Amino acid sequence: MDAKVEEARLATQKFGIGQPVPRSEDPRLLRGAGRYTDDVNLPGQAYAAIVRSPYAHGVIRELDVETAASAPGVLAVYTGTDLQAAGYGQLKCALPLKSRDGSAIVSPPRPALPVDRVRFVGDPVAAVIAETPAQARDAAEMVMLDVEALPAVTTAAEAAAPDAPLLYDEVPGNLVLDYHYGDTDKVAEAFASAAHVTKLELISNRVVVSAMEPRSALGDFDADTGRFTLQVGCQGTFGLRNQLAGLLGVEQSEMRVLTGNVGGSFGMKMSAYPEYICLLHGARKLGRPVKWTDDRSGSFVSDYHGRDHAVT
Repeated sequence: MDAKVEEARLATQKFGIGQPVPRSEDPRLLRGAGRYTDDVNLPGQAYAAIVRSPYAHGVIRELDVETAASAPGVLAVYTGTDLQAAGYGQLKCALPLKSRDGSAIVSPPRPALPVDRVRFVGDPVAAVIAETPAQARDAAEMVMLDVEALPAVTTAAEAAAPDAPLLYDEVPGNLVLDYHYGDTDKVAEAFASAAHVTKLELISNRVVVSAMEPRSALGDFDADTGRFTLQVGCQGTFGLRNQLAGLLGVEQSEMRVLTGNVGGSFGMKMSAYPEYICLLHGARKLGRPVKWTDDRSGSFVSDYHGRDHAVT
C-alpha cells in the first residue's frame, strides 16, 4: 500500500469525527487527588460568611452590624457603605449587546453590596470576616437587617407587564435589552405565503446550575506590589481577571486569577460576583488572605441562574 495513503488512513482513524478522546485527567480526579479551590489554603487566612436578603425586593431601612462586629473571632464586617467608600465599580453585563435601535444594553447600577435596596432573594448585604468559618457564620446570623418589602414578580413575562413593579427606577418597563436579529420583512413574507401556520407558546423554565463544586474563592493582596490574587473556580481566568480589575479600579497587571480543577460551571462561574470583591477588599484592609466557600442553599439563591425563556 502507498505510504501516503496509509498515513492518511491512520490519521483518519486517530483524529476522525466520533473517535474517542482519552481523558488524561480522569484517573487523578477519580482517586480524589484533584485540587479544587476549597482545597487551597494560605498561611494566616481568615474566613468570610455572606449575609443575604430574605426578601425579593425591598428598601433597606436599617443594617445593624455592631453586634456581629464584636462577636468572638470577628475581624471585620463590611457593608455596601464600606465598599462604596472604597470607590469600587459596578457589576454589569460583560457582553457588548445592543438593542434594535443601536443603543447599548442598559446596565443599571449594581454595587457588590447594595446600600439602598435589595432586588432578589439572596442579594448579599454584608460580608463577615473572622478567624474561623464557624465564627464567621455565627456572627453573620447576628447581623440585623430591616427591609421594607416592595412588590415583586417571579417571571420575565410578569416583569414585562405594563403594571409590573420596577426593579430599577431608571429602567422603564424593566427592559434592559430589545434585541433584534434577522430580516423582519422576509420573515413576515414567509409567514404570509405559508400554506399553514402553527403558533406555540414555549416555556424553558428557570434553572439553578447546581454544579458539583459550589463557588469558592480565596482572595489575597500583596501590599509590596499592590497586586491582588484571587484563586477561584472559573472557566475563563483572563476574562474574569479583566472584569475584576475594572471593578477594583486597578490595572489588569495588578489583578491575577488562578484556577485549578473546576467541578462544573456551565457558564455560571465565568463572571464576577459580589463575594469576590468582598474577599479582595478584606484581604487588602486586613493584610491577610480571606477565604469563602458557599454552601448549597446559599448557591441556590446567589449563583447566576439560567434559562427562564418565554418564546412564541
